[in-house]
Amino acid sequence: MKTPFPREGILAALAIPTDVRGRVLKRALAAHLAWLRERGIHGVLGLGSTGEFPRFSVEERKAILETVAELAAPLPVIANISDIRPQAVAELGRFARRLGLPGVAVMPPSFYPVSAADQLAFFDYAADAADVPVMLYNFPELTTNRIGLETIASFADRHPMVAIKQSGAEFGYHTELLRLGAQKGFAVFSGADTRLPEVFKLGVAGCIGGLVNFVPEMMVEQFRVFRKGEAGELEPTASRMREVGASIDRLTFTLNVAAGMEARGLEVGAPKMVVSAASAKIYGEIVENLRAKFAAWGLAPAGPTASRTRRRAA
Repeated sequence: MKTPFPREGILAALAIPTDVRGRVLKRALAAHLAWLRERGIHGVLGLGSTGEFPRFSVEERKAILETVAELAAPLPVIANISDIRPQAVAELGRFARRLGLPGVAVMPPSFYPVSAADQLAFFDYAADAADVPVMLYNFPELTTNRIGLETIASFADRHPMVAIKQSGAEFGYHTELLRLGAQKGFAVFSGADTRLPEVFKLGVAGCIGGLVNFVPEMMVEQFRVFRKGEAGELEPTASRMREVGASIDRLTFTLNVAAGMEARGLEVGAPKMVVSAASAKIYGEIVENLRAKFAAWGLAPAGPTASRTRRRAA
């Protein structure tokens, strides 16, 4: 039976472990997803920004989405079909529908400026091809193109828009999106992993974040306490999340997520980019710092096998 699109909760913006040749480490991915599932997450965003989708070909992305859907079951998997090429977006959208996934996520085309009218036309094209529920994905720091409220409203009037994910520095945009979502019937998810008490207080439905990859139980607890009103301590989990954020913010995204995962004992594979000696040094320091914090907080390592990350100095 097809899993419905999650309307709230903590979803992992899933990291994809690969070897030095870019091949997916299926055993590591399976272990990671099983571990996340056991810790109560509510779903997965497949090949989002944390999954480094631009580094894979369309055929590789299709194979990865199929693998993630298989290994994550029964969790719902949302396929990110974003691409600068409309034909790739359409092909991935049709593939997600054939897999029976509950929905797709789509960002604006990146790199080149896109007018509001052309952005809406791009989203129309993606939605028509996929023919499944859609989550728009706003992350202007990565795409260079912000999704405006008028574009979102027009899209929601024309297609089955179930959600929007808001990521990046414009924290105040959550409030405007929530107001529009209440009018148009879509949920708002946040990528602000370390600010969950604030976003839940605003009324955000959940978080789709990279930090879910390595501290899922902390984030699920915050969802239960802050969003669902269940019994639990508001602190120290929130302050610990801020400590995690301060530690990994010394390194750029997505290497910082990999460092957090390695500190938790997860196998992250090889970096998908050339890593300088300076960044490799910071990476090691973050792993040591977080490993000590996790031990002090009673967060057990995710598995007995340490990651075998290989770093190349530029």
